[in-house]
Amino acid sequence: MSSVAITLDQEVWKPKFNPWLIASVVAMAAFMEILDTSIANVALPYMAGNLGASYDQSTWVLTSYLVSNAIILPISGWIASTIGRKRFFMACLGIFTVSSLLCGVAPSLGALLFFRILQGAGGGGLQPMAQAILADTFPPHQRGLAFALYGITALTAPTIGPTLGGWITFNYSWRWIFFINLPVGILTWLLVRRFVEDPPYLSRLKGAGVKLDYIGIALLTLGIGALQVLLDRGQEDDWFGSQFITTLAVVSAISLVVLVIWEWFHKAPIVDVKMFKTFNFSSACLMMFTLGVMLFSSLVMMPQFLQTLLGYTSQLAGLALSAGGLVILVEQPITGQLITRLEARRLIAFGWFCLAAAMLYSSHSIDLDISFNFAAWLRITQVIGLGFLFVPITLAAYVGIPADKNNSVAGLINFMRNMGSSVGTSMVSTMIARRSQFHQQILVDYVREGNFNFGNTLTGLSAKLNHGGLGTHDAQAQAYARIYNAVQAQAGTLAYMDTFMVLAVISATMFVLSFILKKNDPGGGHVVAE
Repeated sequence: MSSVAITLDQEVWKPKFNPWLIASVVAMAAFMEILDTSIANVALPYMAGNLGASYDQSTWVLTSYLVSNAIILPISGWIASTIGRKRFFMACLGIFTVSSLLCGVAPSLGALLFFRILQGAGGGGLQPMAQAILADTFPPHQRGLAFALYGITALTAPTIGPTLGGWITFNYSWRWIFFINLPVGILTWLLVRRFVEDPPYLSRLKGAGVKLDYIGIALLTLGIGALQVLLDRGQEDDWFGSQFITTLAVVSAISLVVLVIWEWFHKAPIVDVKMFKTFNFSSACLMMFTLGVMLFSSLVMMPQFLQTLLGYTSQLAGLALSAGGLVILVEQPITGQLITRLEARRLIAFGWFCLAAAMLYSSHSIDLDISFNFAAWLRITQVIGLGFLFVPITLAAYVGIPADKNNSVAGLINFMRNMGSSVGTSMVSTMIARRSQFHQQILVDYVREGNFNFGNTLTGLSAKLNHGGLGTHDAQAQAYARIYNAVQAQAGTLAYMDTFMVLAVISATMFVLSFILKKNDPGGGHVVAE
């Protein structure tokens, strides 16, 4: 059947139940899965202590989940077309819920890692299928509002994850960060079974002459798995100074290049790489990747800065970030309305402009004397642009794509955002560490013997400590230690300023690229001839 007929069929078809009821159900599943990508971060020390493992070993709890999740995302469209989207969505939800229970009762680290792999595999299909269901459930002129609901889950869940995880772990047990998925998962599974249905075109496509692409699956698993481990462990293992990381880089590069070539010529590819020939789709994937970089970069940097340099607790740092989450909640419905009146590329350009301005402002205003209120305000400025990006970029990805490709679009666009989050986290962690060392080497020159200001500071601080009751030798040693700590804090602050500046440049580049996107009919989702 031609794509024209499929598109026409899709325009006629309407779900039996209220679209907003369906949207709420699938958004709840997506929220639960996205929350789980960040909720376990703060619980790692507790897991390590309880299971008799080191902290370094416990970090594989995060890595194992991200690897299996990243492998499933790009092939979720192919799986849905093979076995049916509703069936695939329910299977993923069931696997995720059961494996959450198993994670909570895991008796050892090895068992926990195995169950996290299962959980990541189940969760990998929830995000893209939720988005694809929304794309098919709503007519083009209402997709903006539907994607706004999904945007709330995608942007706020990572923000509240660490705070919620810290609160649960501190007040109860780390095992409850997995148990809380059970009632939500069971309820959502029952609601999906009752209200969600596959559109007619999916019923015709399901399993039609599909042959399992073993080579494609093997290449994808090897390439994405190696890349995800590389990104997650790179900074800790000193990147290419480690033979392990270098090997992973080579394996990943070769596997992914061969995968693209193989899938390009394969008759039934598990990843439809030819979709990247569509300009708007390729551009949207690039921007969604960058959005993932920006979202998780700032999400890592702000609490890390507040905790390591200003001495905030994890809960207080999370509270400072919570105002940003409220802003996104307010922005998403507004963006959903605006997308029906304005071209997507105009909103995208505005979002990148706001984000570039916020990162530039952060690079000049962050210091060791900022208050809690200012930190909260800084976070608000950083997320204003994000709220104007997710929905328009998602909508732009569907421009010029036939309805029968909705599953593949959702899988790839979510995959790009997730990979962007991994790259962003690794990038800022590395930049902060390297730039801190760079600035420390420069600042050390100002605290050497013979420097007049250093001598006066050391003498004055030693005298003050001596007057406070310390002996002469101890007072001087304490003064040296305090000055060194101050140098480290200043070097760290300068590193954060440098990193924010890099993020500002990236956002400014995306702002320029926004204007080369094709025009779309606001509310219609179709390309306008230029």
